[in-house]
Amino acid sequence: MNTEMKRYDLRSDTITLPTDGMRKAMAAATVGDDVYGEDPTTNELQKRAAEISGKEKSLFVTSGSQANLISLYLNGGRGNEIICSSNAHIVQHEIASLTALAGVLPVTVATEEGILQANAIKKVIKPRGYYDMAYTSLIEVENTIGGNIYTKERLSDIQSLAKDNDLQIHMDGARIFNASVATGISVKTYASYADTLSFCLSKGLGAPVGSMLCGSAEFIEKAKRLRKMLGSGMRQTGILAAAGLYALDNNIARLEEDHIGATNLARALEQSSWAKVHGAVQTNIVLFSVDGIASPLVVEKLQAQGILCNTEGSYVRLVTHLNLTANDIDELCNLLFSFDPYKEN
Repeated sequence: MNTEMKRYDLRSDTITLPTDGMRKAMAAATVGDDVYGEDPTTNELQKRAAEISGKEKSLFVTSGSQANLISLYLNGGRGNEIICSSNAHIVQHEIASLTALAGVLPVTVATEEGILQANAIKKVIKPRGYYDMAYTSLIEVENTIGGNIYTKERLSDIQSLAKDNDLQIHMDGARIFNASVATGISVKTYASYADTLSFCLSKGLGAPVGSMLCGSAEFIEKAKRLRKMLGSGMRQTGILAAAGLYALDNNIARLEEDHIGATNLARALEQSSWAKVHGAVQTNIVLFSVDGIASPLVVEKLQAQGILCNTEGSYVRLVTHLNLTANDIDELCNLLFSFDPYKEN
């Protein structure tokens, strides 16, 4: 008898599918032309995101990459330097858009678990003036990064340093709700440490498309023009915005389930005879390695067992999300505990 192997997709929390409730909300959305500011559902989403972040205004954009690009372009400024972690998404995963389009030069700082420290940032800040060097204009922090969370103390130190040196701060908060659920610290509090904040609707929150960019009213007015320049005059966006509103209403508190699932997967790996879990699992991302086997080969071997995952540097990465049930996690724990990467497939 032919039985198809069950597949578990842990490549990212971006692979989630809209729930029936989200699809109904999208189908029922009231829409208008957003380029004219006349889409009521998009306007409601933007109002909600501004309230959540504590910023004056927000803007619905196509992706987290676009949100980051807009902030780097406007607040980083072409020809200037911005400081970020060497692990930052804007450097590693956004196809060099910060240099190719925003025109900023990234100065990367080697970090422990991707988390910047004020003292390390201070060493690479360049002053403004007429020299033969670009000067520093912005600090970029990513919260979470690799599943790791910034403490308020670390962010406060960075903010004080930025103020002392007249620098802007952009927070790539693609998974900021994971940080908030894990710590109990509100998104508004996290956002207060940055001039601009981006967050994804299409990662842990489960919407099919879109991110929010939050900042001052003046910044968002400029961002609207740049969004159009980048080809994102999206017209009747309410169908997509309705998914974002549904996600904000229904999918934040449940992120704790993803965190529990990731912790359980890490425990199964730690109890196996072959895996070494990297760092503490704080949210929904697990990183691990296997002695003597390169991470791409481990990914290939796991795929043969029905477990889809990705690499993150030299590690294998597992990401939990809303399309994985508690039963799925139990099954995965059993599979991982009994898996032998040294065995030929």
